[in-house]
Amino acid sequence: TKYLWDQAFIWGSILSSFLQGVILGAYIQGIQTTNGIFSGSGLDWLTPFALFTGLGVVAMYAALGCGWLIMKTDHELQDQMYGLMPKLIILLFVIFAGVSLYTPLTHPEIAARWFALPNLLYFSPVPILVLLFTFLILKACKQRQELKPFIYTLALVFLAFTGFVISLWPNIIPPSVTIWQAAAPHSSQKFALVGALILIPIIIAYTIMSYWVFRDKVRVGDTGYH
Repeated sequence: TKYLWDQAFIWGSILSSFLQGVILGAYIQGIQTTNGIFSGSGLDWLTPFALFTGLGVVAMYAALGCGWLIMKTDHELQDQMYGLMPKLIILLFVIFAGVSLYTPLTHPEIAARWFALPNLLYFSPVPILVLLFTFLILKACKQRQELKPFIYTLALVFLAFTGFVISLWPNIIPPSVTIWQAAAPHSSQKFALVGALILIPIIIAYTIMSYWVFRDKVRVGDTGYH
């Protein structure tokens, strides 16, 4: 029974991560609209790029999980993660490069934004920092530093989403529907804001508390980890 539950969690996590990436890839490649109304087909999302992006999100989550296990475990499991982390980071870097090449090649408006001056000067720190943090993660694993692989991988994820926002802004439904055109009425936004102001501090508080309670390493024999 335990084995079956383990397999269910493993493959359920992989599938949900993969589908998140497929949705992201379909979003990047654009949604067909006519006068702001969806006019595509139900299978527009099923493209090689969307599937490639799905694999990228799985690799991204796997790298984050690997960095987390380096930080939270020791001995044999930690040694295995130190060996796996560089492979995942190199794979993630290749996927980032593939997405970065595909996006301007298929969206001329994004290419014009990236490579026109002075935008090129403003956006150039993103790929430079991706290279830097990739190198730092590989170095941290080689030196067997426990905290840095996870922190640096978080920085890579932040840079990836920063590049994503920079590329598509101000379109919330690419390639042509802006965030202002798709925005809800002001009354709905105000209603949602009230709820967010109440709930977000609560979520932040219990998230910090849970991380604090489980702040130490997980070791064989610890109560609650059998």
